[in-house]
Amino acid sequence: MDRFFKLKENGTTVRTEIMAGLTTFMTMAYILAVNPNILSAFGSGATGMDWTAVFLATAIAAGVMTIAMGLFVNFPVALAPGMGLNAYFATVILASQGQFTYQMGLTAVFISGLIFIVLTVTKVRQLLLVAVPDSLKHAITVGIGLFIAIIGVKNSGLLTVAVEAGKDIPAHKYTDVLSFETVFHIGSMKDPSVLLCIIGLALISILMVLRVRGAILFGILLTTLIGVFMHNPDGSPMVNFANLTSAKTTWVPDMSKLAFAHFDFAGIMHAGIISVIATFTFVEMFDTFGTLVGTANRAGFMKNKEEGNRKVGKAMMVDAVGVSAGALVGTSTVTAFVESSAGVAEGGRTGLTAVTTGVCFLLALFLAPIAALIPGPATAAALIVVGVLMMQAVREIDFQDLVYGIPAFLIVALMPFTYNIANGISFGIVSYVLLATVAKLGGKGQYKVHWLMWLLAVLVVARYMFVGGE
Repeated sequence: MDRFFKLKENGTTVRTEIMAGLTTFMTMAYILAVNPNILSAFGSGATGMDWTAVFLATAIAAGVMTIAMGLFVNFPVALAPGMGLNAYFATVILASQGQFTYQMGLTAVFISGLIFIVLTVTKVRQLLLVAVPDSLKHAITVGIGLFIAIIGVKNSGLLTVAVEAGKDIPAHKYTDVLSFETVFHIGSMKDPSVLLCIIGLALISILMVLRVRGAILFGILLTTLIGVFMHNPDGSPMVNFANLTSAKTTWVPDMSKLAFAHFDFAGIMHAGIISVIATFTFVEMFDTFGTLVGTANRAGFMKNKEEGNRKVGKAMMVDAVGVSAGALVGTSTVTAFVESSAGVAEGGRTGLTAVTTGVCFLLALFLAPIAALIPGPATAAALIVVGVLMMQAVREIDFQDLVYGIPAFLIVALMPFTYNIANGISFGIVSYVLLATVAKLGGKGQYKVHWLMWLLAVLVVARYMFVGGE
């Protein structure tokens, strides 16, 4: 095992890697419940997708592709159906009023995966590693850290997003608030979820300050135990062991419900599919690039640029295959997960971390009720701490040179504030191309702008003009 995963070479041990893998799984296990809820419209049948089928697809796709990442790339990154793209997937189906089916959606995802495979084989995706300046890469790491942190504070209720509206707000539509309307608020300290998150944050922070190995994992477990003695506002326990023996609890998966290869290639030719495929492709490309580079930076792989770029390039291929493979078993776009940074923060440095996480996802097919016991506030606290750790990369950004500083700031700010990794990277690319070109023409410095940055800047502008930003 040491020889295969190069544990000593990466300064890690089997115990550390397994602990890191378990930590990563705990921080992203929520996708096992959230993805089926989103794609099946909370089991209503409005999208045509079955909750159980999506659950099976989520666990299988995440498990198999994460293990593949560990075995073939030796990289501590986990994959699963991505948040945001799953919501877009469901929205396209629901908004089409029956003209766009889930089979067409899965076909669109499958095609976008094939596009990624071509881009990866031709090494176009890998060119991003050379084209993007170092300061912007570090900004991506910091931005993802803040993005992870805002996921944590929002999911726990410590941050609430609400509007004190000055006008009526229509249902089921994006509505821009007025300039004087407030949006972000701190959650109620009487809310049990908020209190448990704060307790978890304190426990994990103390354990990390004391340099306890496995601090994040142990913090999640301790927070879960404390949650046993706390109750939700409706009086139900936050951690309910009675669910393990409930008649509704299913331990053995019914594979006959799996929506395998439910494609509709004929239907997509008449459904305006181009914009849908373009959106899947665009967002996934930047999301994956950001996550892989951010995780590689945090793990220290990018200190050796040649080795780091090679590893990230191979990871992109596994990710590309994962997109089509996920569609094949019946779920929306599978992508590298930013929560992988939790495992890296625990010391995960090799593919053994990913293999451990992948095995947990496959076991979840049979042990889903146990995984469901971990309350959201426990993992939310872990994500906030991971955000702190990834924030450390800010010292590597050259803010004194505004040609790099302004694009880096836009990346860092827009990722969490627009709740989208791709938005931050998009604005960073366009602003860098603009400022570097102006500075060079004005004789203020010899800044290099790779041809791929020019191409991406044009594509970014075209995407927001013709496809939209939501």
